[in-house]
Amino acid sequence: MRQRERGNRFWLRVMSGLSCLLGRRCSRLVLYGIAFYFMLFASKARQASRSYLSRCLGRPPHWREIYCHVLSFASTIHDRVYLLRDRFDDFQIDLSGVDALHHHCDSGQGVLLFGAHLGSFEVLRAMARSRPQLQMSMAMYPENARQINQALQAINPAAAPDIIALGTMDAMLKVHQRLEDGALVGILADRAAGPDHYLSRQLLGAPARFPSGPFRMAAMLRHPVYFMAGIYLGGNRYRVHFELLEDFSTVTRQQRAAAGEALLDKYVAALERHCRAYPFNWFNFYDFWDES
Repeated sequence: MRQRERGNRFWLRVMSGLSCLLGRRCSRLVLYGIAFYFMLFASKARQASRSYLSRCLGRPPHWREIYCHVLSFASTIHDRVYLLRDRFDDFQIDLSGVDALHHHCDSGQGVLLFGAHLGSFEVLRAMARSRPQLQMSMAMYPENARQINQALQAINPAAAPDIIALGTMDAMLKVHQRLEDGALVGILADRAAGPDHYLSRQLLGAPARFPSGPFRMAAMLRHPVYFMAGIYLGGNRYRVHFELLEDFSTVTRQQRAAAGEALLDKYVAALERHCRAYPFNWFNFYDFWDES
């Protein structure tokens, strides 16, 4: 929220237009230069990447690994151009853990999907191919990436996600209503902005601060909570993973506080497991472990 968004609207639109005109394979060639540029000149992001990869790999990363990290991020942004146009046939997308999720959806229950800035959220729309009746909303801070979101929305306005703007007075009421309607509500729960009560948890061997708000909200709303991740595997391959963390349907008022903290512990454990398995999918390019 403190860092100015990189890039500008003109070049975002140029790149989007080239991607639509040339196709994924040809336009991907430009990504290698873009990723190299940002690795050289975005010093704070480069330092954050080095710090994260050192924790994740257990050793100082080579510059090629930092470049691979930035290129993976660029690739997921580029692929959103095609995913928003429903070009799913351009990708190999594996779904993992969907049977349990479908069971909850078939019962009419709304489900909270707790993700992180890990991989691609857009690839989750692949589920809609087989279950078009699924409703999906995203609770997020829309100001974080206004320029790129506007550029991508222009590609296919009909594919724009149903956004619940966090930080507003009625955000929790809207989340509650979507869940009562049987929708899936996604929240990237690894970071937040503004006033919140933060809890410290060990992540990759060092304490990191996590906002407690999403986890307290989950305990209050009393719906199932899944960990979600759209992992980029390189090339045109993705793996969409769902993992049940907790079903709060029977949690009492007295149990909410403890249940929220237990959910945070499970979430951080799932996040660390995925970071170690797919280290180049973590896209928090700032000092996540900054105790100041």
